[in-house]
Amino acid sequence: MAELVYAPIVTIAPLVFAGLGLDLEVQGAENIPRTGGAVIASNHVSYLDFIFVGLGAHPSKRYVRFMAKDSVWKHPVGGPLMRGMKHIPVNREAGAESFKVALEAARGGEVVGVFPEATISRSFELKDFKSGAPRMAMDAGVPLIPVVVWGTQRLMTKGRPKDFSRGKAVSVTVGAPIEVPKGSDTEAVGADVHAIMAGMLDDAIARYPQKPSGPDDTWWLPARHGGTAPTLEEATRMDRKELLERSKRKTD
Repeated sequence: MAELVYAPIVTIAPLVFAGLGLDLEVQGAENIPRTGGAVIASNHVSYLDFIFVGLGAHPSKRYVRFMAKDSVWKHPVGGPLMRGMKHIPVNREAGAESFKVALEAARGGEVVGVFPEATISRSFELKDFKSGAPRMAMDAGVPLIPVVVWGTQRLMTKGRPKDFSRGKAVSVTVGAPIEVPKGSDTEAVGADVHAIMAGMLDDAIARYPQKPSGPDDTWWLPARHGGTAPTLEEATRMDRKELLERSKRKTD
């Protein structure tokens, strides 16, 4: 089936990034299967992560169908694009239906992209994972593929102004596929995937070719790596406060 929206975007995006002088590194692209279904589990540090994870699958000629909150579909520009690329809307109040749609897509041979942290990590470290990705891989009988993106937070992330100034580096690391046999303990599999991705993230940070330009440019590095991003604990408190404020606005 022709990809009338997705194919042009995948073609144009690298040209746009080249125009921005973006230093994009993709490692492990060969781990994306060229045929058949798969579930990708990626960390989440930026609003642009789905674009770069999708580019990581492009060498295998695959189009990733991402699960994303349904509010994006209401945007006058983003909505038609998301529909055209056949991404999967997630209504958090009816998550079972979204999971069912994604599961059928994986069973039908699609590559489904999941952000198991559910929201952007303000600490840029891995938050706790939801169990949906390993459960989907197990139920669909497809491999689970860990992916880590790094550097995208410097372009566009939560609580920071956009910055598309030239010369930034972004890395996409695709890990080896993980089989999730029927009857697996998906919570245990999720913990294993979290540990694997934590190691991949540490490696991505260690090999990242750029350093903060000065004391005012350390915000994009995790506290554990010498940066001034919130710690996981601080970020969790910030997320809870945001949820409470959002809930209060709904009831007012």
